[in-house]
Amino acid sequence: MLFDFIIKAILAAFFLGGVLNLAGLLTWVERKQSAVMQDRIGANRARIEFKSWFLAPINWVLAPLNALGLFHSLADAAKMFLKEDFMPKGADKFLHTAAPVISVVFALLAFSAIPFGNVLYLKNHAINLQIADINAGILFVFAMMSLGVYGVILAGFASNSNYAYLGGMRAASQMLSYEITMGISIMGIVLHYGTMNLQDIVRHQSTHWGFMVQPLAFLLFMTAALAETKRVPFDLPEGESEVIGYFVEYSGMKFGMFFLTDLVETVLVACLVTTFFFGGWQVPFLAPDGFHMPWGAFYLVPSKLIAVLGILSFMFKVAFFNWLFMAIRWTLPRFRYDQLMHLGWKILFPLSLLNTLITSIIVVLRK
Repeated sequence: MLFDFIIKAILAAFFLGGVLNLAGLLTWVERKQSAVMQDRIGANRARIEFKSWFLAPINWVLAPLNALGLFHSLADAAKMFLKEDFMPKGADKFLHTAAPVISVVFALLAFSAIPFGNVLYLKNHAINLQIADINAGILFVFAMMSLGVYGVILAGFASNSNYAYLGGMRAASQMLSYEITMGISIMGIVLHYGTMNLQDIVRHQSTHWGFMVQPLAFLLFMTAALAETKRVPFDLPEGESEVIGYFVEYSGMKFGMFFLTDLVETVLVACLVTTFFFGGWQVPFLAPDGFHMPWGAFYLVPSKLIAVLGILSFMFKVAFFNWLFMAIRWTLPRFRYDQLMHLGWKILFPLSLLNTLITSIIVVLRK
């Protein structure tokens, strides 16, 4: 029992630590990728340099990092921690403080059920590379994502500001509306693979990835999940030119937690799309014993290396989708609120029902 607890704690520290670092890095990616797309230099002003002659050689190592602007993420974090924590007059102190905590905690809890690798064998122990092996993992992930809505609603309610309250109501209606499409669209995957266990879903994709058998579900899920992140083109809850947002009365690290939550949710969406539709940790032609190539060749691979390749495959796919979401964020303009609701209820929702119906018929006829 103690060994299992230690292993789970190490897996949680590794996976969630990687998620938080990736979310922090996305603040730099967002600046730099938009600069590349807009033919600008982008972030490069936050730098670390040593003036002392005996530390000068270190500047040679830091020069590429300074030129890329990678220290902007550290500068952002320092600014958030050192900035004054302002609370408006009449605000509910407890709820105002609890709202950002609720948002970020439930966003991180959703990662518990996501498998980032297959099985790692250490001596006589088989370690499932998943923090929590939950049989109905899909339900757990969706439950955690749904509970995150409460943090947004409480932020708008507790701020004693009409603008924040309007932003909170927008966020609540948007997230609840698109969660329905997101949940129904994924039923096609559940019906096809016959399980709600995320690790089993990934293992079933050894030959055909999910997007090959559920292409419509992939498009519907990715669109609805992007709306869940409340980022462009679905950033109506925080539209700067309209209502400012549910976090308008937040400053310091409380605002930083809301900002971090948006980026953590972006990573979560990338992990879910990878898990459901792109084979998760699966590597093309890689079986539990090695590579089986289409032309008949076989290459034996040690079990530990297979586990490492699976983790790297998962990380690469997640990084790709984060890049894709950033490209969408800097390409498409913001919807009007009526357009957002029209898209969710009159287009995506009926299509998700149709996809589930067609998948159900195919599954029944196949038996």
